[in-house]
Amino acid sequence: MKIEQLMTKEVGSCQPDDSLGHPARIMWERDCGFVPVTESREDRHVVGVVTDRDICMATYTKGQPLEHIRVRDIMSTGVRSCKPSDDLNTAETAMREAQIHRLPVVDDADQLLGVISLADIAREAARETGSKRQMVTTAEVGATLAGITQPRTLAATH
Repeated sequence: MKIEQLMTKEVGSCQPDDSLGHPARIMWERDCGFVPVTESREDRHVVGVVTDRDICMATYTKGQPLEHIRVRDIMSTGVRSCKPSDDLNTAETAMREAQIHRLPVVDDADQLLGVISLADIAREAARETGSKRQMVTTAEVGATLAGITQPRTLAATH
């Protein structure tokens, strides 16, 4: 199965100069915990990502309100991504290796097209359960989740 078959295409994004209030609002309105950061509203080149945990930890550690912290100050860079034509196995492998639950889906110019999440894959596995042509299995999803949640080694966290 290809990523384009399961990815969420309508995703909100924010820009590096936005305050953290912007991605927090997107997360609230879209019931998600992940927002891609793009170069600008016109140039959808992915330059980072922000998670709900990033926002919580930033406000806690900085002791400042959302509106006083810029996305660029907390976003993760060096983003792992995938293409819509990639196999789901490619996304699952990337998620396991990077220990992340979501990947931006980009075109050849790294322009944002959507997001694929472990939740998208799990929903498909549940939908296909019992099907004769099951392409995504719950065992696959379980293995990916186990890889994502594997404790990191001490060397990897420092």
